[in-house]
Amino acid sequence: MRRREKADRIGEVLDELYPDPPVPLDHRDPYTLLVAVALSAQTTDKKVNQVTPALFDAAPTPEKMVELGPDGILGYIREVGLAPTKAKNLWTAANQIVDAGGEVIGDWEFLESLAGVGHKTASVVMAQAFGVPAFPVDTHIHRLAARWGLSDGTKVEKTEHDLKAVFPKETWNARHLQIIFFGREYCPALRHDFAACPICSFAASKKVINGYARTPRPGARKLST
Repeated sequence: MRRREKADRIGEVLDELYPDPPVPLDHRDPYTLLVAVALSAQTTDKKVNQVTPALFDAAPTPEKMVELGPDGILGYIREVGLAPTKAKNLWTAANQIVDAGGEVIGDWEFLESLAGVGHKTASVVMAQAFGVPAFPVDTHIHRLAARWGLSDGTKVEKTEHDLKAVFPKETWNARHLQIIFFGREYCPALRHDFAACPICSFAASKKVINGYARTPRPGARKLST
């Protein structure tokens, strides 16, 4: 099966399972989405959604975030991973936004110039806040693209390029969310039943399945030979 044909079939499964996938990070507008996505690095969406309501009540705008200061921001986000660095970046980025006019705009160069904002974060904001076709690649997407043979899985940039090549542009914004939800619900990294998986059952190659079977599991004992 060619990659494009496989991607079409995968898309059909994802559309049936998740016809209208929501953005998993709670937010109120483009700025709060930017903050939430920046906080989600090395942190679960669940944990981010637990800390952002109080943060957004205190600082719903870049101006208010500047007023909080790094220490004030840290007090709200202390439970997330890399909190001190993220607090400093959020404060710096808020200053940058204020200096640029006070609004988050749908511009790649602007977003990627902000402190703590990389291509993936900018892609999420462009896709979900401004409707610009983008394909943010997180750990779930990177892992499943390789598992399904849609990319070689060497680099995130390569995965993004490969997925954009096989999925129609008008599906990108929904498709990346669908893959995230699918990875969480049906396709875990460990203890996965390929035969029972709605997608791996036809998309995963024998090479991938055999390689997975040979990978030592945490806590597993080696068999004597």
